Amino acid sequence: MSLQSAYTQDLIEAGLDEAGRGCLAGPVVAAAVILPKDYKHTSLNDSKQLTRSEREKLREEIQKDAIAFAVAEASNSEIDQVNILNASFLAMHRAVDNLLVIPQMLLIDGNRFKPYPFIAHTCIVKGDTKFLSIAAASILAKTYRDDQMEKLAKDFPHYGWETNAAYPTKAHYQALEKYGITPHHRRTFRLGEIIK
Repeated sequence: MSLQSAYTQDLIEAGLDEAGRGCLAGPVVAAAVILPKDYKHTSLNDSKQLTRSEREKLREEIQKDAIAFAVAEASNSEIDQVNILNASFLAMHRAVDNLLVIPQMLLIDGNRFKPYPFIAHTCIVKGDTKFLSIAAASILAKTYRDDQMEKLAKDFPHYGWETNAAYPTKAHYQALEKYGITPHHRRTFRLGEIIK
């Protein structure tokens, strides 16, 4: 089943999604994407349903086809200060701030959002499997964050971030036990028995 191109008939819509909420380290990254109203794409889907190479190919197409797009993040220290949910909203707000076209409606993946000033929004559970703009945002957020974690992995090679993107894998926990935490770890997250 192909995804829907629009939620409203006439409003400029931006789809929003984030990546990295469940990770132990690194930023949470959000993207906002405005696609043409009648946009069609048969293989555009939730980033989690796609292979890495498919995501990379789609990333290029989205950036070429979108009316506007922006990617933003909230750092691990901001996550520790305001909690992961609020940091996700912060990253989403920053992405909207950076759009070169002002949307009239925000389509949010999930069931909660902190309202953005003067722009209506609607939350859509599993929105990245229903609307093209949210799926596009999920792909941009995921690919941008994967790139970030690959770069960080060069300085901190023991944690496998280039493959696990700092998600809580067995290898990541083992590295935490052996090498301790890095400046990029989220100290308010459960990092095994490392922080006491």
